[in-house]
Amino acid sequence: MTNGTTRLDGDAERLRRWRLVLGGDQADGTGVALSGRDAAMDGTLTALYGRGDKAGKSPAGRERSAGLGGSAPSVARWLGDIRTYFPSSVVQVMQRDAIDRLGLAALLLEPEMLEAVEADVHLVGTLLSLNKAMPETTKETARAVVRKVVEDLEKRLATRTRATLTGALDRSARVSRPRHHDIDWNRTIAANLKHYLPEYRTIVPERLIGYGRAAQSVKKEVVLCIDQSGSMAASVVYASVFGAVLASMRSISTRMVVFDTSVVDLTDQLDDPVDVLFGTQLGGGTDINRALAYCQSKITRPAETVVVLISDLYEGGIRDEMLKRVAAMKASGVQFVTLLALSDEGAPAYDREHAAALAALGAPAFACTPDLFPEVMAAAIEKRPLPIPDTA
Repeated sequence: MTNGTTRLDGDAERLRRWRLVLGGDQADGTGVALSGRDAAMDGTLTALYGRGDKAGKSPAGRERSAGLGGSAPSVARWLGDIRTYFPSSVVQVMQRDAIDRLGLAALLLEPEMLEAVEADVHLVGTLLSLNKAMPETTKETARAVVRKVVEDLEKRLATRTRATLTGALDRSARVSRPRHHDIDWNRTIAANLKHYLPEYRTIVPERLIGYGRAAQSVKKEVVLCIDQSGSMAASVVYASVFGAVLASMRSISTRMVVFDTSVVDLTDQLDDPVDVLFGTQLGGGTDINRALAYCQSKITRPAETVVVLISDLYEGGIRDEMLKRVAAMKASGVQFVTLLALSDEGAPAYDREHAAALAALGAPAFACTPDLFPEVMAAAIEKRPLPIPDTA
């Protein structure tokens, strides 16, 4: 009897879960009625994803429910409900879907809405795209939301980035008379193989190779050149945080440039990534050639410079000139890195022809996660092969 009861309970639980997934239309086939917390959860999902006679059409032609209404208070209540019933990662997905499916972006211009949302990178991108339309009464709340996301990202990324790049800077400054604990034994052995003594089965290290300690006068120069077209929103957020972290390191001189069809140098704002973000203007066209021309004009020590282009490579400027500039920078000794995205979302749609042309110049284009970025920068600083993901 116990086994039969357990089996029935298991069947009921499976039907309950299918009912939540399928949404309760007549065709769902479960015949299950929900109550209590389950009914409340189902209501929040139906408001966003449900279909009904009163549903309108989204701009893409999909039917959608009018369950959220058109007012900020009703949406704010819904946002509070989904935070009650679902974990943060699910809440963030539902918020993005609400903005995309139901056209709620305009409601984010109201302070009470911003106080109700779950702040994440995607929300920051939406707020930045609305920046010019944002009333003064909302801007202070919006800055607080953006600052919370930025501070969370800095806590996650800053320590590891500084440690990884400090090690790379130390290793990039090789010395020929290192102290014992600074000896690079792998390189020392490789350099002295010709001094191997078979009878003693040992190598006489006539030349020691070691790691130098990166002094304040030994600097690398990093130029972050960031496409601020609408599809690059998450990349702009992460790049701003990394730019601030790099600028805080005395051994690295950091320049940050954002571009669409115009070029804006935000280097003097790098002490506060929130200021950097509000200095961007998401959307518009793309002129990579013009941006690279500006970056090229600011390079004074090419052999010690890393240029990081973050773009989906849809060039609206002069393609051949763009490629010539990349070739010229690499020929002068610049380490050139091309990132199709700097985010956790993988590669966006991108211009494959331009990506192939850059790869032919020795600057392969690939999508990079925030966790991988410190390793990419360390490899560029040390002038060794970049750790390109297999999915690139």
